[in-house]
Amino acid sequence: MPSESSKLVRFSVTVPENLLAEFESSYYAESRDNRSEAVRNLMREYISRERWKLGNREIFATITITYDHHMPELTGKLTAAQHDCGDVIICSTHVHINHETCLECVITKGLSDDIQKFIEALKNIRGVKSLNVNVSAEI
Repeated sequence: MPSESSKLVRFSVTVPENLLAEFESSYYAESRDNRSEAVRNLMREYISRERWKLGNREIFATITITYDHHMPELTGKLTAAQHDCGDVIICSTHVHINHETCLECVITKGLSDDIQKFIEALKNIRGVKSLNVNVSAEI
């Protein structure tokens, strides 16, 4: 939603009819009833991805990892990586998925380069099964 100080601007976009039809069926299926808001959300997502790629821009990122908690020294390495990058970590949560697998979600805020270093440190830890990143920027 635009802030009160933001002026709304109307613009026209020309797209193939089938592309618009598929877009509309997708966003209506997700209970969105406003095409303009759907386009604004896509624009925000694009800007967030670009800030991520440019580096040294403040972003927010949620990093979700799954791992085998029976792997020797794994939890210690995960904890050490978080302590090494504590200046960008807002909080984390830990969930036991089953007897072997844990899921950890780490919410970060900081410069994209610093968050990327943290992600690379996590990727290099043996025993991490999956790592997913969701990036957003305050726009």
